[in-house]
Amino acid sequence: MFEFSSRLKTISYVLILIGALSVGFSFLAGGGHHEDEHGEHATMHDEHADHSDHAEHADHASHDNHGEEAHHETAVHPALVHDDMPETDDFTYHKGASRAIPENNHFYASPEHHDAEHIHHQIENKPWSNLLVNSFWALALGLGALFFMAVQYAAQVGWSAVILRVLEAMASFIWVPGLVILIIILTGWFHIGGNHVYHWMAEGIMNPDSPNYDALIAGKEGYLNGAFFTLRALIYLGGWIGAAYMLRKMSLRFEQAGVDYAKNWAKMRNLGAGFLVFFAVTSSTSAWDWIMSIDTHWFSTLFGWYVFATMFVSALTALMMIVLYLKGKGYLAEVNQSHIHDIAKFMFAFSIFWTYLWFSQFMLIWYSNIPEEVTYYMARFGEYKGLFFTMLVLNFLFPILVLMSRDAKRNKGFIFTAGVVILFGHWMDIFIMIMPGSVGSNWTLGLVQIGTMLGFVGLFINVVFRALSKAPLMAKNHPMYVESTHFHQ
Repeated sequence: MFEFSSRLKTISYVLILIGALSVGFSFLAGGGHHEDEHGEHATMHDEHADHSDHAEHADHASHDNHGEEAHHETAVHPALVHDDMPETDDFTYHKGASRAIPENNHFYASPEHHDAEHIHHQIENKPWSNLLVNSFWALALGLGALFFMAVQYAAQVGWSAVILRVLEAMASFIWVPGLVILIIILTGWFHIGGNHVYHWMAEGIMNPDSPNYDALIAGKEGYLNGAFFTLRALIYLGGWIGAAYMLRKMSLRFEQAGVDYAKNWAKMRNLGAGFLVFFAVTSSTSAWDWIMSIDTHWFSTLFGWYVFATMFVSALTALMMIVLYLKGKGYLAEVNQSHIHDIAKFMFAFSIFWTYLWFSQFMLIWYSNIPEEVTYYMARFGEYKGLFFTMLVLNFLFPILVLMSRDAKRNKGFIFTAGVVILFGHWMDIFIMIMPGSVGSNWTLGLVQIGTMLGFVGLFINVVFRALSKAPLMAKNHPMYVESTHFHQ
């Protein structure tokens, strides 16, 4: 049996404390700090507030007329007519182009008002966006492991039987980041704590009579509404957590006497196959919901696959690091060099797969050059250029150069170091997916963001290693156990 050492527990608690302090600091001080840095934006917002107060006390009728005039003036601005859009690579133009297309888009109706309001919301979004980046990254570690485990059962894979308990422990972590994501969704829906991460949840944005009305977003009301959004999140999390629990429960039956192991094995195969169907749908729709809907006007049919690739590479890398740690402590004696080599091959292969999807999405959007679509990359090239290309190097060039050779895939120290870099690279990938649409140019990457990530690492260590300590690391009555212990290549 694996023993969760007091030293490792202490490390996990320290990391959790760092994470809690980082989250607390981001909520208490993040907005105020930003206002000092962006006095100009704050002034714009204050001017708008003063104007509203003045209008309220002076003359409501006059205010309404003023609003109508302003709306009319901006509505006829020739630069915002779709047919007259010039061919240009100017970032500022493309950033606003998608807002200008529908004539009754609320950005189009009163751009100065909404720019000031959105900057204020972006400042308030910073702690929530930070929390979403880290919780989704942590979710990827557990959910990717659950997917990989289900594949092993559905395909009746033999070589991986000796690492299944590690996958089970990783999958048991899903509820922790899942709960955080659920809190982010509910606070956004009910407008609690300045959570405006999901812009489509703004009040009146789907009401034609509201000054916040946005025709494009209103057209998606059947799918993007608070009740259905929350219901989908509950279905995703319920299905994933339920499948992880059932597979773990059935796996533990291999330790019990008097159990029909063949029948139990057949049930696990069926459950694994059924879960893969559920996962195929929910992995994409959850990516649409929790990340893509932040950039509400933008869409990509490849995005779900792209997020899946990030999720799977991250989970495989975490799996490798846990296996190497356990072997370093004298556990998992059945895991040999061939097992390590195979997991490293998965890390390498799916890093290439991630690159293929990244380039496919980028090429199709950039080549078509449709304003509604290119804004996604223009924002990342314009305000996140350094991070964007660093992330690409870490997730593409680094795995190719480091993990290409056979010897590298069998060198434990080499792989562990590479794993740290790859995990951070995909954390940056998720950061770049979420931040541009939620905080815009008001992003920061410092101690708060890194501290929050370390907090989730601490939670991951605590939950996963506790699960590992509650059952034997090897399911010795597993039908594929003997085959797995003799795996060589």
